Amino acid sequence: MQNGDHVRNDNGHSFSHPGLILPTQSVQNQIHELAKTLPPPRKQNTACDACRSRKVKCNRLPGEDKHCLSKNYPCTHFVQQATSEKKRSAAARRPRNISTSSRLASGTPISSRLSSSSPISEHNTPPWFKAAFGPWNSGRIQSYGGLSMQSTTPTLLHHLFAAPESDSTFMFKSRSSSGYAAWGDMASKLEDEAFRAEFALDLVEVYFQIVHTRLPLLNPLQFRARLNLQATQQRPVIAKQDEPLHPALIATVLAWGAKFSEHPLLVADRDRNGGQSLLAKALINRTRELAESLKVHRIPNTNHVVISLLIEPLQCQDPRLDNGNIDLIGAGFHGFWLTSGIRNLLGLQINHKSVMVLIKDPEARGTMIFAWWMACLSDAFSSFYYRRKPMLDDDDYDIDFYTADQNAQETTDPTAPSPREQLEGYYQAAHALARISRTIARQLWRPSTDQDGIPLDSVLSYISDLSKWRDAHLSKVGVPPNLEANWDFVSAVSACASDAQYHVTWVALFFAMDEFGIRDDAFTPSSINQVETAKRKVMEEALQASLRIAALKLDPAVMHVSCINAGNFLARLGRPEVFQCIKALEQYSYAYEETKEHAKEISREYDAALQKGPNNFHEMASAISPSSRAFPAEIMSVDALTNGNGKHHGNTVSPFL
Repeated sequence: MQNGDHVRNDNGHSFSHPGLILPTQSVQNQIHELAKTLPPPRKQNTACDACRSRKVKCNRLPGEDKHCLSKNYPCTHFVQQATSEKKRSAAARRPRNISTSSRLASGTPISSRLSSSSPISEHNTPPWFKAAFGPWNSGRIQSYGGLSMQSTTPTLLHHLFAAPESDSTFMFKSRSSSGYAAWGDMASKLEDEAFRAEFALDLVEVYFQIVHTRLPLLNPLQFRARLNLQATQQRPVIAKQDEPLHPALIATVLAWGAKFSEHPLLVADRDRNGGQSLLAKALINRTRELAESLKVHRIPNTNHVVISLLIEPLQCQDPRLDNGNIDLIGAGFHGFWLTSGIRNLLGLQINHKSVMVLIKDPEARGTMIFAWWMACLSDAFSSFYYRRKPMLDDDDYDIDFYTADQNAQETTDPTAPSPREQLEGYYQAAHALARISRTIARQLWRPSTDQDGIPLDSVLSYISDLSKWRDAHLSKVGVPPNLEANWDFVSAVSACASDAQYHVTWVALFFAMDEFGIRDDAFTPSSINQVETAKRKVMEEALQASLRIAALKLDPAVMHVSCINAGNFLARLGRPEVFQCIKALEQYSYAYEETKEHAKEISREYDAALQKGPNNFHEMASAISPSSRAFPAEIMSVDALTNGNGKHHGNTVSPFL
């Protein structure tokens, strides 16, 4: 594993390339784990039993007795009062929205409620604000499968690392050594509590070495301090800054660590199961089930926002819900947890600048602002990549970009931009590209486009918008022509992500035009010429973009979709550069099972193109020129590749990725 296994730096990273606008890790890594209580209960149905049974509108008259007597029924008010609580506690759980969890475990709903009945408290703070930023472990929490919000970390580990045959119930009554056989020869060691604690610490360290550098939503020092592995009956009462971590957050971090860890237990598990870790898969499933049981997807809360945004990329990122692999059927990208995270953010009203100022803790405020922009950008890009309608619009938020403290220490180089200017520039570039992706997604993934094609005016507008973004931002946020000697891992990953997000947009636009075609309502010679010119332009940009993506050492967490799209495009053209994409996908197949299937599919597509020439093109076939296909002797090196704006790039980022 080369992706940061030996890189560990919780402090800020150096960044010496002039004008390169990237976030610093020290600023992004702050989080203040605030807790939760539930929002006020919703208004219950107050119709009387008689009206409810007859299914008619209950026009209540003053006084319960008069209302019932006017209908010649005995008053049911007191009966309702006596039985309503019993009915609520005995009611079956409502069906959940779609989730990628392979097994939906049943449980008991959380029953805690806020005691405040006034819409505004004595400190002029609305109840939802206290619900979101109050202590989460102060209310009555019912248990789920032996786990609750008050469960100790050793108890949580006991459940998460239970033998695989216990998955169906999430209730672990026996822990026989034979039950661990499916996870390899060393898995039986998970019966020992001390080994479980040691194993968990290893997974946590892997998370912060590999995942945290790409998704900096947690504070490493605070997380380690609050990870209580002492076997006590109840969670200890400790200082606010050291409050126990949310159980679902711990499970999520462990599941991420299991994806990339080279622990001997996981190596043996992969060796036994064809390169895939069944323990890692089980942790993902159990993490989702635990998060669902603790209402992470329902209750607006700062912890729940972070958990949701970390669970989403943990899962399968295949754009196809049914990809032919029986083990992956239905496991494609649903966007359930991303949508849940956005709903939680909207429930907290984080999209309002006036609400953000109410969060006095600068770390908590910074975390929520960063989480908002992470969710906002992910919603825009995923809607384009996975052909879905975006959840957010441009006018859904008015908060500022996530920036460094204006009182933070400035750089010693007077010519270099300040940390605040760097972050503002980075988010301006990312947000501008996200708005383009959002606009394209709203036009392309609608039934009328599928039926009639993409309007010519829209295609010309997309070409213009992407070209303007390239000229304004790519040289600042993309991979620079010459990597500096002290260019660190975090900077490399950030630059590759920005670079790939721009280039893959051209490739995805090409595939959409190839599938839907261009709608030309004028049918004049000039408009027909415009259509062909637009096709050739998008074809040229998509080819250069695919070569650019293939030249970079690809990273699964930030260039997953880019690698797949570029590989498919190059394979259809019969370009030998496709092997760089295939190699990258195979390299990470142990962590992302779907990448192995994509690598095989891309390889088959390439073999077909070698035999038949560039094939599998439809509406864009007229734009494919003979020069689009290269031979092995003509493979372009990274030195010869452009980044789309005419500037050549020198070295790769292979030392970092």
